[in-house]
Amino acid sequence: MESRPLPSGRVAPTPLAPGTAALAGLHRPVGAERAAATVDAAWEVGIHTFDTAPHYGLGLAERRLGAALRDRPRDAYTVSTKVGRLLRPLPVPRGDDLANGFAVPATHERVWDFGAAGVRRSLEESLERLGLDRVDIALLHDPDDHARPALEEAMPELHRLRDEGVVGAIGVGMNSTPLLTRFVRETDPDLVLCAGRWTLLDHSALRDLLPAALEHGVGVVVGGVFNSGLLADPRPGATFDYAEAPAHLLDRALRLREVCARHGVPLRTAALRFPFGHPAVAAVLTGGRSPREITEAAEALAAPLPAGLWEELRGEGLLPEDVPVPGDRRGRTGEG
Repeated sequence: MESRPLPSGRVAPTPLAPGTAALAGLHRPVGAERAAATVDAAWEVGIHTFDTAPHYGLGLAERRLGAALRDRPRDAYTVSTKVGRLLRPLPVPRGDDLANGFAVPATHERVWDFGAAGVRRSLEESLERLGLDRVDIALLHDPDDHARPALEEAMPELHRLRDEGVVGAIGVGMNSTPLLTRFVRETDPDLVLCAGRWTLLDHSALRDLLPAALEHGVGVVVGGVFNSGLLADPRPGATFDYAEAPAHLLDRALRLREVCARHGVPLRTAALRFPFGHPAVAAVLTGGRSPREITEAAEALAAPLPAGLWEELRGEGLLPEDVPVPGDRRGRTGEG
């Protein structure tokens, strides 16, 4: 799987990058051996870019990823972690962390901190958990409700850390495209991670973020390509953006699956491939809690797609005419 440099040239992620939240017990436990085997499986199929964060499993994701990569050549892989949440030890553990989504003991609490000192401290603690002396990518993590300190303190500190060589590239990860677009236009990031807003069901990133990223030479990593489950397995009760999908979106996802089936393409494959239709997209971030899931994602990325698939999706009204798709040069900047 060939790595491709970001427009800034500072890092070159592989086009598929596993997230590590699932390996840290997202929703249900995952054993240490299985987590290590999942990272090994990614390595074997040529995936050498990994995304993590202190938030995931209260630091467990970083510890497990660092352990799995410890014997690999440092220059052979790319690690992305995040800042904005500090982990504060609790005097007494409070049961589990499932209220925050993770099946791990609640040994710490998360504290929001987008101040310059907090960003530096967060990264230092991440490096310790990872067992590394630098990370390739550092992202502000979900600054939705902290725009001012994130813009005025956190990003300038990331610039300083990049200048010092502690990180290779910097950016922001969140769901909201208006604020992501502001970061692109005002703060000179190398990349942004956009979750759930550039998918087969949600094209909202095309209105603002993707054209801005292309204009400013900022790479886009797309997360949430299955919109938290609906595009992976559309059925009654399936989730869209972490809540039960409304009826009109479930119907749309079922129609998407029907068209894909007529072309012999699993819906998951089409959902994984769709984001690459826009030239600003550098990589897709995918979850995976087992070696098989990682291998299947790599196979989906490499599988040939029938030329008529995207045309029929447009013809059925499931994709607007101005939405760019892989292999199609129309509407590449979102202008129709």
